[in-house]
Amino acid sequence: MPGLSGAERTTTVVIGTGLPGLAIASELRRRGVDSITVSRLESPGGQSFQKSGHQRCDDAEAASIQERNEILRHLRNYASSHQLDIRSDTSAVLLDKMGPGAEASLHRWAVHTPDGVLLADHIVLTRCAHSQLRRMLTDLGISIGTNLVAAMRAIGIYLVGVGELITPTPKEVLRQAKVVGQAISAKVYPDSVPSVLTGSFPALPAAAV
Repeated sequence: MPGLSGAERTTTVVIGTGLPGLAIASELRRRGVDSITVSRLESPGGQSFQKSGHQRCDDAEAASIQERNEILRHLRNYASSHQLDIRSDTSAVLLDKMGPGAEASLHRWAVHTPDGVLLADHIVLTRCAHSQLRRMLTDLGISIGTNLVAAMRAIGIYLVGVGELITPTPKEVLRQAKVVGQAISAKVYPDSVPSVLTGSFPALPAAAV
C-alpha cells in the first residue's frame, strides 16, 4: 500500500467528533489507550458516511436536549483539559484494511485523510446506518453473516452512538462508550483487564421502549 512511510500511528481512530466520538475518546484516555478522533467518514460518492435519516430520540423533549448539551459540555472540557487529539476539521476519505505484511501485523487499518494516513488497530464509528455499514463491509470483501456487530468487532471496528432505528439516548451513548472502551482496552492490555470484558458486545437497541 503506497504512501505509508510518513503515516501517523495510533491505537484507535475514532470517526465522529460529536457526543459519541468524544465519549469514546474520553473513555479510551481514562483507560490509557491512545486515539485520534476525526470528524467523519466520507462515502465513495463524496457524501458524509455518517449522516442518516434516523430519528433523533432526544429531539422531542427539552430535558433530553439539556441533558445532552450538559454531557457534551463536560466531554469537551475533558477533551481540552486532557489534550485529546480531536481533529474537527479533518475527515476520513478512505478506510483501508491492511493486507499481509510487517506493517499489517501492527496496524490493521489505514485511514486516509486530506492531511495524511492514520494507521490503527481499532476503528470506532459513530452515527452510521446499519445498511451503510453492511455495504462498507461488503465492499471490503468481509463476510457479514447475521450478526453485524460481531462481524465488525472481529476485524477491529466498533460502534458507539449507533442504533438500528433511532439514535440512542445520551445515557445509552455513554454506556456504549464504556463497553467499547472496555473491549478495546482488553485487546490492548490483555494481562491487566478481566477476561470477561472481551465478551460479546450487547445488542444495540432496535427502538426506544
